[in-house]
Amino acid sequence: MEIERKFLVKSIPDNLESYRKKEIEQCYISTDPTIRLRKSNDSYILTVKGKGSIAREEFELELTQSQYERLSYKAETPAVAKTRYLIPIDGGLTAELDIYYGRLSGLATVEVEFSTVSDAEAFIPPNWFGEDVSRDKRYKNTWLAVNGLPKD
Repeated sequence: MEIERKFLVKSIPDNLESYRKKEIEQCYISTDPTIRLRKSNDSYILTVKGKGSIAREEFELELTQSQYERLSYKAETPAVAKTRYLIPIDGGLTAELDIYYGRLSGLATVEVEFSTVSDAEAFIPPNWFGEDVSRDKRYKNTWLAVNGLPKD
């Protein structure tokens, strides 16, 4: 079960390059149901996600580079490209700051994963977090892959 909240970013933390990061490229073989292909640095993962906004089931299967490349031909969406910074925050949590590039350039979001729904609901975000978009489908990566940047 994946339990997370997602926010826009009000301001980028200082010393960003001092944090661990992942270069991520992902596309979707299907958006309904959600079947995602992701390259994260040198790892390749196939993910199947259930329905939901803050909490939903998730199944991951590690792939070889060759399997990833063959499956990527079946993608029904363009790729989403982003750099993910892993930033420790209060409560032993990690903020996953995604800075998008390519056709989503200019967008930055931050996600935090939780052990329980009650922990997610009780979370008080740091000052650099912006608007909570956990329930706004326009900021799901599937939506971004299909539709591009949200238009307010």
